[in-house]
Amino acid sequence: MASTTTEQQQHHFSSIGKAGKSSGEIEGMDVRLLNGHRQSEDYSVLAAILPFLFPAFGGLLYGYDIGATSSATINIKSPTSSGISWYDLSSVQVGLITSGSLYGALIGSVLAFNVADFLGRRRELMVSAASYIIGAVVTTLAPGFAIMVIGRFIYGIGIGLAMHAAPMYIAETAASQIRGRLISLKEFFIVMGMVLGYVVGSLLVEINSGWRYMYATAIPFAFIMGIGMWWLPASPRWILLRAIQGKGDMQELREYAIYCLRRLRGENVDNNSATQEVEDILAELSYISEEGEATIGEMFQGKCLKALIIGAGLVLFQQITGQPSVLYYAASIFQTAGFSAASDATRASILLGVLKLIMTGVAVLVVDKLGRRPLLLGGVSGIVVALFLMGSFYTYLSNAPAVAVAALLVYVGCYQISFGPIGWLMISEIFPLRLRGRGLSIAVLVNFGANALVTFAFSPLQTLLGAGILFFIFGVIAVASLVFIFFKVPETKGLTLEEIEAKLL
Repeated sequence: MASTTTEQQQHHFSSIGKAGKSSGEIEGMDVRLLNGHRQSEDYSVLAAILPFLFPAFGGLLYGYDIGATSSATINIKSPTSSGISWYDLSSVQVGLITSGSLYGALIGSVLAFNVADFLGRRRELMVSAASYIIGAVVTTLAPGFAIMVIGRFIYGIGIGLAMHAAPMYIAETAASQIRGRLISLKEFFIVMGMVLGYVVGSLLVEINSGWRYMYATAIPFAFIMGIGMWWLPASPRWILLRAIQGKGDMQELREYAIYCLRRLRGENVDNNSATQEVEDILAELSYISEEGEATIGEMFQGKCLKALIIGAGLVLFQQITGQPSVLYYAASIFQTAGFSAASDATRASILLGVLKLIMTGVAVLVVDKLGRRPLLLGGVSGIVVALFLMGSFYTYLSNAPAVAVAALLVYVGCYQISFGPIGWLMISEIFPLRLRGRGLSIAVLVNFGANALVTFAFSPLQTLLGAGILFFIFGVIAVASLVFIFFKVPETKGLTLEEIEAKLL
């Protein structure tokens, strides 16, 4: 009798994907999904901490690099504090040190496109941790400029892989009730890393060879991340994807997915509820063709094209509404306003970092209650107001520095409750499972590519147009992003990843 039941289950599972329809369209399945007959997913809050924490360290190390590098480039150019003979660096060389990790992140995103689904989310994060460690060690011990840039590049590969795999792992392992909060909390870790980098940098900026210690500080965090990811189980959804694609025995992989799910959700989940959740995921998975692996062409068709427009559009607007440029002006705005601490760019950065932390914390607390769209629409509306105020300050209101300070604080605060956390959250939720690895890699590539474009185009555009006109242009782009969000971005609050595909794509 047991054998017959197993055979029936295997026949049921193997038949998924042969109906020629996508999730939510398989016969009878769309009715069950859309009628909402799904039980809440059981989870233990204590058990949810570590599957979030170790991937989030990838974000913390990204943020730390941003914060530490701002002070490292000051220290490394000092004749008295650099501790090296090659301190007389040109602006191009300093730019390569600063942007070396960004170039590496772009390459990491390209690598993720090809290897993410093969490695899985857990192993990709382990490779990311190894890249962080190697990159930090090479940078710390660099005997010359060229080796330092190589170290920065390797570290950047770790950033690209971590920013690709971490939101996927968290999204695929967290219960739907807390998924938004946890992925938004990853943004909190990025900002916390930035603040940590600013603080460490301010303490070491005048110490001999302080830049080496700044970069070395990342190494223990990367070790913790690597060891933690080695200890954590694989994503159950990735395991089930492999099963449906015929890359292992269906029954063995199903049992392994149940085991991983119970480890991830804690003692609150018994074997029966874990088995039921795995069977629900299997039943609701998107259509998997006989070819198994997703092709590049499929990324630009049907559901995935819609997901790609939503995800890539969000992270593109996240960057081209001027986020890198506004922060670039932070110190000068504080100086113009006459604040005594404004003469120290590091202190101004720490102040902004604390504000970013507070506002990201607000987003974390309310994202699963209010939803994604209200935060995006409200936050980006604030960004629009802030950008037009900054444009007005540099064009008409130069004698009213309080306007610039207020605009800067509004911009930073609104960004951290909207584009900052919600952009990463949405790209981790919106792609169908089969195409999630490659879809997310494209979105991350767009994010870093747009960041590089805005960063490098800012100075010549500022010279050509002036700061005021440039901020007005950013304001117009922000208005366009509001229109995009209103018409294109769906609400995903409270839905499982499979329901998002069935109902919204």
